[in-house]
Amino acid sequence: MKYLFFTNTPAQVHQYRRAVAELRDRGHETLVLARDYGCTETLLDYYDLPYELYGRCETEKFSLARELPKHAARIVWRTREYDPDCVFGRGAYAALAGTVARVPVVLVDDSGNTDLDHAISVPLADAVLTPHTFEKDLGEKHYEFRGFKELAYLHPEEFEPQTDVRDELGVGPDEDFALVRLNAFGSHHDVGKAGFTSEKRRELVEALAEDAAVFVSDEGGDMDLDRTPARAFDLHPALLHDALAEASLLVADTQTMVTEAALLGTPAIRSNSFVGDDDMGNFVELEREGLIYNLREFDAVLDAATDILADDDADERWRSLRDDYLADKVNLTGVVVEVAENVAATGDVSVAGIDRVNGVSPRQDDRSAPRALDPETVRSDGGKR
Repeated sequence: MKYLFFTNTPAQVHQYRRAVAELRDRGHETLVLARDYGCTETLLDYYDLPYELYGRCETEKFSLARELPKHAARIVWRTREYDPDCVFGRGAYAALAGTVARVPVVLVDDSGNTDLDHAISVPLADAVLTPHTFEKDLGEKHYEFRGFKELAYLHPEEFEPQTDVRDELGVGPDEDFALVRLNAFGSHHDVGKAGFTSEKRRELVEALAEDAAVFVSDEGGDMDLDRTPARAFDLHPALLHDALAEASLLVADTQTMVTEAALLGTPAIRSNSFVGDDDMGNFVELEREGLIYNLREFDAVLDAATDILADDDADERWRSLRDDYLADKVNLTGVVVEVAENVAATGDVSVAGIDRVNGVSPRQDDRSAPRALDPETVRSDGGKR
């Protein structure tokens, strides 16, 4: 069986890397079509995955729109040449490839705010898998799994530290350190959105440095760290999750790493213009469970960060909350591999009985959307007032 996977971002490399490796070990042929964006290619090389680039995208806004025609042409040509039996991915690129090849397409998606992409991709897909917190109803092809896409690589069955990251970072065994993740806001779903201003970035780093060593991962490369007490996170990007698991705190104006921190049991604060009444379901649930903060006001970010770093019991408490939360969540890599092999056996996603795959069920359309918590009702210890 020949499988084609799409990885448009570094996060999607992590999402599919273990499934690609497992399918290869089981004797299947796999190919990853990737976009040169951020450290995507660096991660593909690190994990020794079979890949080709279909194009590139810069981190500035509207770069993707300029590149779309070239991306589509390359995808059509390479898909026809590779001739896959099944396509996995997210959004219009994967849907286009499956349509060209006339084979089953399985999309794994967790972005509820991409209406145009869904309008294009969902009608062309055979199945769309989303987390149980996904609020939008995508129709009869919509299935859900209990968990998050990040559990493809951070589920306790999958995650294992690759190095002594404290030694790599130069911090002591008991020394607190904080990670600050800054978004470039260059993806199509980031248009019109923003995070910390340059002034707030400096103020944040200076405040955190009073209680912990601070490492900054700046996707856009815009922050001048020479004038701050912080250091750049300059380890190989594949080691970022090792650092995240050991960190005392993550503060971010981006999205994915906040979910990753929650699933690793690391306190996390998320602040950007996505936060609000119409926030994404995964962040609403993680806040409700006491695993993250969604805070729009900068002063609230500083207050929560200071409280967490001053709390000697925070690490133990957050890991206990994480363990309880993950008790009934699925390993997404196992789901993807089982779906892939069912398709191999039947040649059809629907005949394969995707809703009988462990942890997967048809999406229920009668749910009421969860509401975001008022930040004033959340204590710094991760509990509720």
